[in-house]
Order: sequence, then structure tokens, then C-alpha cells
Amino acid sequence: MIRLFIKEYKSWYILYFLLLFLNFLVFYLVHLPLDYFITAGWVSLGVLLLYTVPSYLKFKRKIEILQDFIYVNELNDLQSPSELAYLNVIQKILSQSDFSQQELIKQKENLNQMIKMWVHQMKIPLSVLSLMEQTKAYDKVEGKIQLFKMENYLKQLLTYLKFSDYNDDYIFEQVQVADLIKQIIKSYAYVCISKDISISVSGRCKLKTDRKWLSFALEQIIDNAIKYSKHGGNIKIELRDDSIEISDTGIGILDSDINRIFDDGFTGFNGHEHQKASGLGLYMTKKVLNNLELEISITSEVEQGTQVKITRLKR
Repeated sequence: MIRLFIKEYKSWYILYFLLLFLNFLVFYLVHLPLDYFITAGWVSLGVLLLYTVPSYLKFKRKIEILQDFIYVNELNDLQSPSELAYLNVIQKILSQSDFSQQELIKQKENLNQMIKMWVHQMKIPLSVLSLMEQTKAYDKVEGKIQLFKMENYLKQLLTYLKFSDYNDDYIFEQVQVADLIKQIIKSYAYVCISKDISISVSGRCKLKTDRKWLSFALEQIIDNAIKYSKHGGNIKIELRDDSIEISDTGIGILDSDINRIFDDGFTGFNGHEHQKASGLGLYMTKKVLNNLELEISITSEVEQGTQVKITRLKR
């Protein structure tokens, strides 16, 4: 501890001995009695020791506090301007650390929720396929629908894991939105046929964006439109130069839920009713679209349908 103290205050002691040497030099050059110099030296050394002892005790206490503190309020003994500046830095670091820890806990909870929901979702198509096998009544179309659901659930889980790690780079390029949408609709063909849902696409839209992540966001929206559409429903997709609008004639969203649908883990009344929602799809969609410099807004009326609009972020 003494070595640390000397290292901390060595500039003061170097200055003291330098001044002492200069005083000796002055006494020597002007031929003053060296007895006076020796007396003054002992007095100044005594003053230095009187300063050193309490300073060392204070320094020792400060080091012990910094080494052993658990709570920030234990640092209240730090009072000098420089110590208060360090205390402020420590508080900021601890605050950031606490925030990061909370984020990690939240991500872990979301991951656990996602896995539980994923397992629950996978049970349904597996049960259907197992029943078909047991009864020897395999329906080719229904089998493809169940396999598609399993593939979709797995893809959603993998996408969420990538999304949580923030490890995926965005590659911006010119993308024809109509082509992306047609690919998505094609993959949902069997589901749409089974529910007798018609989807119309009109207009053209070209965006400079990341193809993969825009496709993910659009698929989440179209998946919700199909999922919550009634049998024989209609989904209309209109493309313009500055917007993408997706409208359905499904069950709609309650007014009390509309302002919270982008919240992390929020499923809403209809999500609970149908037991199909993980509460992460729209949350991830909004985050992805924000990263793509796009904005999403939703209007809805219960039993009438939902309208989703994607536009460029206003600068």
C-alpha cells in the first residue's frame, strides 16, 4: 500500500526535494549560514510528515473502498473533485452494466418463451402427421401444409436467434418488392388453398434495401394476414413508389391492443384466443424495418380486417 501511495504522490515529493535542493543552492551561493538551512529543512520535513500521515490514511481508505465496494452508496466518502469525477464514471459504467445485464435477462426470457412456443407449435403438425400415419389416411395436401408449418416455425426460430445476436449484416441493393412478395405467396400456396384465401398483388415498388430481411418482415405480415383470415377471406397487396399496403378481411385487432402490438412479447386478445402467436413476430418486424429505414403502421377493425402500411422513414 505504501508503494502505491508513493507512486500516487511521487510528483509532490519530487517537487519537495527539488525545492529543498534549490534552497540549499541559494544558501550556498550567497554564503548564508547552513545552520539556518538545516533548521528550515527539518521544519519543512516535519510539515511534510504531518501532511503525509493523514494523506496516506485517506489514500489507504479510498483504495480499500474501491477494491471492496458492492453498492455505489459505499463510495460516498469520496469527496474531492477528482474523486467525484471518478465516482461519476463508476456510476455510469455500473448503470450501463446493469442495463446490459437486464437486456441479457430479457433476451434469455424471450428465448425461453420463443422455444416454449415453438415446441407447442411443432406439436400440432407432428400430431396431425402422426395421426395420418396411424390411421393410414394420409392426405397429400394436408401433409404438405403441416410440413410447411413445421418448416416455417423452424425458420422463425432460427431468424430470432440471428436477430437476438445482432450478428447479421445488412446488404443494401435495389430490390423489386413485387418479386419478393410473389415468392412468399407461392410458399403459402397450400395454406391459402386449404382456407380458400385469395391474394391479389397490384402495382410496382422498387426499394434499396436488404433482400433477406425485407423478405422476413413482409413474410411476417403476410403470415399474420393468412393466419387470422377467415375461410374464404381476401388479402390485397398494393405497391406504390413510396409505400407497401397489405390489407386483409380477417378477425382484426382490438382498439385496446393496437398501440401495443409492436411490444416485445405482446400477443393481444386475438393472439391468446387463437393460441398461435409468440408475440415476437411484429416486434422483430418493426425493428428490422427501422434498420432498413422503413416505417410500419397498422390500422384495424374487429371482424372487418387489418391494414398494414410500410413507408420510407421521413428524414
